[in-house]
Amino acid sequence: MIEITDITAPELAPYAKLTEAQLRSRIDPESALIIVESPKVIHTALDAGLRPVSLLMERRHITGDGAGVIARCGDVPLYTGDREVLRSLTGYALTRGVLCAMARPGLPAPDELLRVSRRVAVMEGVVDSTNIGAVFRSAAALGMDALLLSPTCCDPFNRRSIRVSMGAVFQVPWTYLEGWPERGFALLRERGFKTAALALTDRSLPIDHPAPKGEPRLAMLLGSEGTGLEDGTVALCDYTLKIPMAHGVDSLNVSAAAAVAFWELRVREGSSLSL
Repeated sequence: MIEITDITAPELAPYAKLTEAQLRSRIDPESALIIVESPKVIHTALDAGLRPVSLLMERRHITGDGAGVIARCGDVPLYTGDREVLRSLTGYALTRGVLCAMARPGLPAPDELLRVSRRVAVMEGVVDSTNIGAVFRSAAALGMDALLLSPTCCDPFNRRSIRVSMGAVFQVPWTYLEGWPERGFALLRERGFKTAALALTDRSLPIDHPAPKGEPRLAMLLGSEGTGLEDGTVALCDYTLKIPMAHGVDSLNVSAAAAVAFWELRVREGSSLSL
């Protein structure tokens, strides 16, 4: 247990000074970190096998909300102080007063995920960390097997994405699809996936159309917050689907649309597939 007296100490940099890009440390991936906030989300990360590096919490949480986290994290540094001291360190009040720096986990290969999946979501150019986190939370709740992201998407291990997802980024397997879209589509087809774009076009089918719902393996494609999926991406898909709207509303936020699609196109009870 280390009392914080110098907020400029270098060991506190992950909590206060390092940008998301610096935490990612692509030059030295062995030292890459993520910051996880609140006891509930930290426990979810620990359950998923992530390795804690250090803890930061208000003194009052050491015997309260943080006690269980401390017990599970073993012999890692625990930095502590009063609420106002920690506010001056981080710039804002801590979420439930507990933060954990963890080693950034590696990502699986796309083919490794697709081999054992029936329902996946593919995100193209989704850059808002809140939307990324919300999509992951819906994916976990509604039975998606995996998420695959184009290289232009926001990092799901971004501090805010982790918080919004309530730890679902540690529960749903995910990775990036390099060479998007051509190589990504080739891999999806190789693994027997049909593809369904969520997009408003003249040929869009309603989301409850029986054909995509009956596919043994289906990938649902979600586009960026501003323009949606690229026209070229939509053209490569087997299906184009839309969610019928009322009151003249033209579309839903990508995270809300994802939740509707995940529920409507989920694997139904009694369906089977040999993986």
